[in-house]
Formats: sequence, C-alpha cells, structure tokens
Amino acid sequence: MFDTLQDRLAATFKSLRGKTRLTEADIDATAREIRIALLEADVNLAVVKDFIAAIRERARQVELSQALNPAQQIIKIVDEELVAILGGDTRTIRFAKNPPTVIMLAGLQGSGKTTLAGKLARWLKSEGHSPLLVAADLQRPNAVNQLQIVGERAGAHVFAPEPGNGVGDPIQVARDSIVEARRKLYDVVIVDTAGRLGIDQELMQQAADIKAAVSPDEVLFVVDAMIGQDAVNTALAFQEGVGFDGVVLTKLDGDARGGAALSIARVIGRSIMFASNGEALTDFDVFHPDRMASRILGMGDVLTLIEQAEKTFDAEQSRKAAEKLMAGGRGNQFGLDDFLAQMQQMRKLGPMSKIFGMLPGMGQFKDQINAIDEKEIDRIEAIIYSMTPAERADVSVLNGSRRARIAKGAGVTVTDVNNLVNRFVEARKMMQSMAGSIPGMPGGGGARQQKQQVKKKRKQGNPARVAAREQTRSKPAVAPGAAFGLPADDVDVQSAMKDFQLPPELQNMFKNQGNSPFGR
Repeated sequence: MFDTLQDRLAATFKSLRGKTRLTEADIDATAREIRIALLEADVNLAVVKDFIAAIRERARQVELSQALNPAQQIIKIVDEELVAILGGDTRTIRFAKNPPTVIMLAGLQGSGKTTLAGKLARWLKSEGHSPLLVAADLQRPNAVNQLQIVGERAGAHVFAPEPGNGVGDPIQVARDSIVEARRKLYDVVIVDTAGRLGIDQELMQQAADIKAAVSPDEVLFVVDAMIGQDAVNTALAFQEGVGFDGVVLTKLDGDARGGAALSIARVIGRSIMFASNGEALTDFDVFHPDRMASRILGMGDVLTLIEQAEKTFDAEQSRKAAEKLMAGGRGNQFGLDDFLAQMQQMRKLGPMSKIFGMLPGMGQFKDQINAIDEKEIDRIEAIIYSMTPAERADVSVLNGSRRARIAKGAGVTVTDVNNLVNRFVEARKMMQSMAGSIPGMPGGGGARQQKQQVKKKRKQGNPARVAAREQTRSKPAVAPGAAFGLPADDVDVQSAMKDFQLPPELQNMFKNQGNSPFGR
C-alpha cells in the first residue's frame, strides 16, 4: 500500500547522502519533496501542512549528531513525526473490570466488519479470552449466515437468535447477547452491526440506539484503508452521529496509496488500534505506529516478524533440526525431511513476499520480491514427497534411475530434481561451516582449529614439567573404584589438585564468558 510513498521518500533521502551539513536550501528542497510525496499518497492536506511545518522547524533547530549524517538525521526526524501522526503509542483494548467486555463494531458498507469480527475473535482467543460474536446486522442479505461461517472458522460461538435479511430487532439482539454472555461465562462480546452510509440517518440512529442499549466498553470504527481522504470525512460524520473510541484499518494489503492510515488518527483524534492486511483470519495485527513508520521508511518491521515467528514455529522441532544440521554425521544429519518441515513452518508466516518485505533494506528489491513465485515452493514439496524416507534422509543415495523416478512422480524434469539436491547440499555445507565459526553453537569455534591449538599448547612450557606430566599420565592417578574419581585415601587431595589446570578451551570460555553474547 505504501510503495509509492516509500519510493518517493527513499529518493528524497538519497539526494542528501554525501552532504556534511544541512543548508537552508537542503531543508526547503527536502520538505518540498516530502510534501509532494504525502499529497500523492492522498494524505489529508491539513495533516500534510502540520507534518511539513514540524519537519522544517526541527531540521533547522536540531544540532546534527556526530553519529548521524544529514540524511540519517532527516530520516530520524521524519520517522518520529510519522509515529506522531499515526497515533504515537500503541493502544489495545481496555477490558472491563467486571466481564463481559463489550466491543461494538461499526462502519461503512463494504468496509469488512463481519470478516474483521472473526479475526478479532480469533486474536482474542489466542490471548486467552473467550469471545462471543453477536449477529446484530439484520439488514444486509445473508449477513447472519456469513458471521456464522466466519465464527466457525475462528473457533468462536455466534449468538444469532434472528435470521436477518430484514427480519428481527438488532437492538434487542444486542441487549440479549449480554445476558447470554453472562449466563455462559463469555468474557468478551463482539457486536457486529449493519453497515451504513454517512448520510443514512436511519441506520446511524440504529447504531446510536445499540450503543445506548449495551453500553460498550469499546466502539471500534472499521474503515477501508483504500478509500483515501474520504475515510476522514466518513469518520468525522460517524463521530458526530454515534461516536467511537478507536479505529480499525482493513485492506492494508491493497494497492491504494495509504492516505487513510496517515490521516485518520491525527484528524479524528482517535488511535488506530488494529490493522487487517489480508483475507485470512490470521492476517490481523495490533497496530504499532512506530513499526508502521518503519515500514513506510523502508526499514522493515523485524519485531512483528519475530512475534509471528514465535507464534508459528515449533521451538522443539527447530532445535532438533539445528542439532542435526550442526552434527554433520552421515547417520544423523540434516535431511530433506527436516528441510521440508522448516519450510512448511515458514509458509505459515504468510507469503514469502510478505516475509521479505518485513526485513530492513528490502525496499530496494521490491520488484524481485513481488516476482517471487509461490508455486515454486509447491514444486519443491512435490519433489521431496516423491522420495522415499531413506532418500530424504541421505540424498547421496540418489542415482540416475532414482532421480528419474522422482521427477516422474513429481511431474518435473530430472534437471529440477538435480537443482534441488545440489542447492540443498551446498546450503547445508555452508550452514555447517558458518556454525563452526559461531561461539555457543554446536561445533562452534572450529573443531580442527581447536585441536591444533590444544596440540600446540601441550608442547609449550618447561621441558622438565612436560616430562613430569607425561610420566604422571602413564601412571593411574586415580585408584580403581575411587568415588567420583577422587584419589584414594592415602593420597593427599590438595597435592593431587595443586597442578590441575583447565583445558585451554574451557579457560578461554570462562575468561570471555562475560563478553559472550550467549553467556549469562
């Protein structure tokens, strides 16, 4: 959604690179380019004026940090101002002290309220709550049936005493849902109301009556992020007619310019609480202004990616796969089964283009990311599934006839099978060699290098001591059967331990433990 704005801002910041200081002309030129970029993104004019004025004032007054060049300083200012117009701090649901917490959804026709009700219910369940969906949209055809289907997919119960399609009293349905929630111990009630137009006084009054009947703890205005500046006008009309506490943006995955996201919080004075960026029930996140600003500036959103990975990945399975990868032994090494399991976990995060888009600096590879063929992953899965368990565990057994059979079973060419196997083997070798140089990882420090250092260390020192040590090694230092490996009773423990030294590897480990990123 923010591609156009992101490209224009990136070009603006690029023009500042190489400058040692900011002149008045640089500030004016940069402010003008940012103003054009925001207006092209369909941001509200009043918001643009305030935004540019703040950037000009801060750029003129701030003393440039020695650690930042002018381009980085401007990016820092723009980032902070973007966070401000997006709402500042992250705001989530305020739960009632005495359950149930009542959440009322309202908005324009076609904004995606019913689907969003299911997404919100699923998110609440993941947070440990027990939500109840209420079908109070009795105006739109099949709205009740749609909410029941969405609720079933989300694993949430739906309260739908009326068939809808113009039949039933939505105000009474909303009132009865509170009684139902208390009787069955649901701690959150999500009331889905009918979509309306800003000029539809009858439906606006109906929304106001539902609000008065259930006294919701949160009224969320659901707005389509693709309608640009008009979202601000409709939000203002709804605020005057009904009133709301927070905003939910839908269809953030669309190709619109994103003006609604950058305008509505500042103009209305209400925080954006949630954002929906896809059709799946999992495409729903808490709205973080700082992370959204980071995305707009092309700096990625690593925190959201980490949070999604923590929810999706099986930590135990990943640990076992890492141990196999580092082991390197032929009998218990990382195989195609392990690779397939990790790839399937990765796919649960969403499309590869979405994952790469959250990484910092990926904005310059936008075209390549958009060109990623998700079907290629399906072909890889088909090739691996066409192999026997023994072939997946050890690809070295794949001869010509086996590869021909696999290709035929997967519906691909032998060349495709060869490419997959070769890339897998090379990637495994690279990961194993990298792990050998990372402290704290299995195999870390380079086993061959460690052996050479130990061998070299043993040869150093006083020749007399070395000879005495070698003579001691030839004799049993511990009496057979001595408990815990201690000397027998007739040997002085202190004298036996006075020349004891840790191996060089352990000495280095304890010496550097405080500096190790893996040490505690």
